[in-house]
Amino acid sequence: MDKLWAPWRVKYVTELIGKTKGCVFCRMIKEKNDKKNLIFVRSELSFGVLNLFPYNNGHVLILPNRHVNDLSKLSEQEIMDLFCLLNYVKGLLQKTLKPAGYNVGINLGRAAGAGFPGHLHVHVVPRWKGDVNFMPVVAQTKVISQSLKVLHEKLAQQHVRESKKKS
Repeated sequence: MDKLWAPWRVKYVTELIGKTKGCVFCRMIKEKNDKKNLIFVRSELSFGVLNLFPYNNGHVLILPNRHVNDLSKLSEQEIMDLFCLLNYVKGLLQKTLKPAGYNVGINLGRAAGAGFPGHLHVHVVPRWKGDVNFMPVVAQTKVISQSLKVLHEKLAQQHVRESKKKS
């Protein structure tokens, strides 16, 4: 079996955790500065935010507002809200970026790869045919084709358009 190692990615987790007091996601919710924090959509019990360290363009996180570390600790209403928002965000990404597919995943616990194991979050990673290339292996560099600020603006605008359709 071939293995692809990406040891340079551990740096962001260890440095960010060491510099942050408390939960970074809970801080984002309380600040109510969505543009600064790259939150592009909120529902009653959840929110969607761009991943600061994306695996691919459009990598977002869907999180419950409440600080819990496992699905089993969410109420039925929170689960429904979280997964409805996940589905809605996937639609925003489809209309905005037009990917060919998605990886959707939840890492529960540090051993499972959760960089922030205290606050449950769902990864949504848009994928395109041929989006994996030699750059991470040869140059230890992942090419992300769009700035987070530009993508935040596009997703926020698409959310506004979708909200107006529902009105």
